[in-house]
Amino acid sequence: MTTVMEKYTYPAAPAATVPFAVAAAPALSNPLQNRLLAMLPDAERTRLLPHLEQVELPLGKVLHECGGSSSYVYFPTTAIVSLMHLLNDGASAEIAATGCDGVVGFTHLMGGGTTTSRAVVQCAGAGYRLKAHFIAAELGRAGPILNLLLRHTQALMTQTAQIAVCNRHHCLDRQLCRWLLLTLDRLTTNEITMTQELVASLLGVRREGVTAAAGRLQVAGLIRYRRGRISVLDRVGLEQRACECYAVVRREYERLLPAPASSSIAARILNLRAAAQSPRTLRLAPDAEACSLG
Repeated sequence: MTTVMEKYTYPAAPAATVPFAVAAAPALSNPLQNRLLAMLPDAERTRLLPHLEQVELPLGKVLHECGGSSSYVYFPTTAIVSLMHLLNDGASAEIAATGCDGVVGFTHLMGGGTTTSRAVVQCAGAGYRLKAHFIAAELGRAGPILNLLLRHTQALMTQTAQIAVCNRHHCLDRQLCRWLLLTLDRLTTNEITMTQELVASLLGVRREGVTAAAGRLQVAGLIRYRRGRISVLDRVGLEQRACECYAVVRREYERLLPAPASSSIAARILNLRAAAQSPRTLRLAPDAEACSLG
C-alpha cells in the first residue's frame, strides 16, 4: 500500500536568506558540529575521523525504512531527521527527531537487527556517515562510543514518550509550539523547507488544523507568517505557550548529552533571546494554496 510519505513530493530548497543570530552556514560542515562527535574523548575522535564520510542530506531522503536496516550510521550536523511511524492506512506521525544533537541508524545494531521506524530528512543539510559494521565493532569494545550511544538512546526514548503524551493530551497549538521550539534548537541555519502537508504529517493531524493553530499563534503575536515563511517574534512567549513537553525533552538532552557552551542548545537559546530585535525566520516551501505555514 502506498503511504502518505511515499506519495509526497518534496520541494527543492529555497534560496538562503539572512540568518538570525548565527552566521551563514559554511559550504562544508565540521564533525564537531555534531554533539556526540564533539563529546568523544580526543583519542577516540581522532581514531574515528578517518572513517567519517561527509554527505549531503537532501529534503525527503530516506535513511532507513521500517523493518529494515542501514549500511551506515549518520551524524547530522546541519540537517534534521524525523523518525516516522507509518500505519497500514497511510497515516503517519513523527515519534522523534534528531539533528546536530544525535545519531541516526544505529538501533538495528543493538540486538534486534531491524528498525521499527522510517528515518527521513525533515530539514535539508549536511552530516557525516560511518559504516555500520564499524559502529558494531565499537559497541563490542564497550568503550566511550557505546556509552554515548546508550545515553543518546535514553534521551531519544524520553523524546518519543513525551511526544506520545503530548499528541494525546495537549491541544494542537501547544504541540505546534513544542515542534517549532525543538526544530529551532537543532537548526544551524535560519531556514527549513517544509509544506503544510508535511508539518501535518509529522504531527499526525490534518493540514487545516496546522493552518488554524499557526493563525492563533500569529494573533497572539508569537509568530508572523505569510506564504512560505514563518518568523518567530517572541521566543519566550512561545516557550510559555508550549506545554511542559518541550522543557522535559530539552532538559533530558542537556543532562545526558551536555555539550560545550559554544555549541549547546542552551547557548543558542540565550543568543536567540538576546537578539530580540531580529526575529528568527524559518523558510518554508508554499503549498498550492495561498496560505499560512508553508
